[in-house]
Amino acid sequence: MSLSEHTETGLNSRLYYSTVMHDRVKPVRHRFVYQTGTFLLDLDELTTLEKSNGKKLGQRLFGYNRPGLFSLYDKDYVTTEGDSIKQHAQRLLADNGCEPAARIELLCMPRHLGYSFNPLCIFFCYNEAGELATTLYQVSNTFSQKHIYSVEAKPVQIGEKTALRHQADKVFYVSPFINMDCQYRFRIATPGEVLKVLIRQEDSEGLLLNATLTGKSTPLNAKGLIAMALKRPLFTYKVIAGIHWEALRLWLKKIPLVSRKGIAHPPLVSKGQPLAMTTKEE
Repeated sequence: MSLSEHTETGLNSRLYYSTVMHDRVKPVRHRFVYQTGTFLLDLDELTTLEKSNGKKLGQRLFGYNRPGLFSLYDKDYVTTEGDSIKQHAQRLLADNGCEPAARIELLCMPRHLGYSFNPLCIFFCYNEAGELATTLYQVSNTFSQKHIYSVEAKPVQIGEKTALRHQADKVFYVSPFINMDCQYRFRIATPGEVLKVLIRQEDSEGLLLNATLTGKSTPLNAKGLIAMALKRPLFTYKVIAGIHWEALRLWLKKIPLVSRKGIAHPPLVSKGQPLAMTTKEE
């Protein structure tokens, strides 16, 4: 989405009614699908979003660093105490020799009724021309650790049909059921009216897991926030519950456990590589 494109609210930020799918193909098949909600937040609009989505029925609909029906807290995302989310993203760019971003969008699940866990959130960092310059994939595990895969992109005309293809070696422990010797291949559409994220995880023998996050957008306003809470009730709680439920199912299928003991914690950021960038989804 370019700087000139806006949602019905006049802002870049928006909501997505999303579907998460995981399909593991070996050593046994394991597939699941969950309905959830995802927010695309322009980090320059957070104060405006809070002011324009004030209290309804005694409950603030969107809070920035304070409680609300949905709320975004800097401390849930940053790795340097005292940073704002925007400062966090700009620091990551600077530490990796990238130019500062003119605008940053965060794809995430904020807190809903006080709780959220983001296995993956994505920072889309745009330059002064409105072109996507860098994508930051921030991964969190259930041990309160974070890692960022940073991928620079060649400036392109941003549009809803733009496809981004990235790859990165796995260096961060996430699942106790997947070895470290893997590679991620990302294919995403720059967020617009639709949301499309595909992550293909491969080991030395080929495909291990396909994961997708897809969705359709709706305006981020009071009506949209209330509707999201009613149509996707407690979805942030379902995420962490689903992680443990699927882990139990994998354990019952006798998938071998991978201990994190002896696995060195990597530097905060590792670099991925752009595979290709096209203007048409394949």
